[in-house]
Amino acid sequence: MPPRAGRSAVNHWLEAKCAKAFWSQQETTPYRQLHRDTLAWAAPQAGERWLDLGCGSGALSRGLWEASRGQVAEIVGLDCAAVNAEAYEHLRRVLHPAPGSRLRFLTHDFSNGLEIFPDASFDHAISGLSISYAQSWSEAEQRWTTQAYDRLLREVWRVLKPGGRFVFSVNVPEPKWWRVALASLGDAFRSDKPLRFLRRSWRMLRYGRWLKAEARRGRFHYLPAEAVQSKLKAAGFTAVEYRRSYAGQAYVFRAVKGKEDRNISGDRSVSSA
Repeated sequence: MPPRAGRSAVNHWLEAKCAKAFWSQQETTPYRQLHRDTLAWAAPQAGERWLDLGCGSGALSRGLWEASRGQVAEIVGLDCAAVNAEAYEHLRRVLHPAPGSRLRFLTHDFSNGLEIFPDASFDHAISGLSISYAQSWSEAEQRWTTQAYDRLLREVWRVLKPGGRFVFSVNVPEPKWWRVALASLGDAFRSDKPLRFLRRSWRMLRYGRWLKAEARRGRFHYLPAEAVQSKLKAAGFTAVEYRRSYAGQAYVFRAVKGKEDRNISGDRSVSSA
């Protein structure tokens, strides 16, 4: 464990109160735009098997199900916070057609890799503002490193079938949470439970300060788009694209596992929404 004990070494993502604070995120205008941008590049089709990394309450899993009209073969949501299983139970009750066992939730910390899945297990993978929180501490160097982050990208490549897409979002360096908050001002009035929305929004802002502080220490990874591109290439992905979203405070990436080898084709960016 890191030598600095106390709050700075705590992983709040494991806590139910942290997970639930972010359940209201999907009600905000910036997140809805991010959700649309991510699903537009995901474009789920009938018969596909999807992995949702750092799934939280399952907003993207729900989006995949609805966009495919319930025709995907399976969606597996994976998150380190066990409380999110409650949200997936709710989704199984309300989604139509009813997904039954085709919508699953697994409690797992992806900082430890994805060894629970065999090679080529999924057609595609998706993730929303999550993979930046893969964390690894080096006892030898006495500092946080990107080892878990880099390994996670390699692991996603491994569990995808050839031709599989990885569509995900990550925060920009030094994200300005106030811009997200400003763009969300009217959302409390549109919420069916405005007081709960405001309480959770306040908690999100508090956790946001913690996230930025830990990112500055190297524990979490708010990287420039070019650095993410380089890491995707090193992991074996090809045809990398990205755009800005989430009130300009996140990138949405799309990358492909090549059908034949690990040779990398050109990368490119596209204009933000």
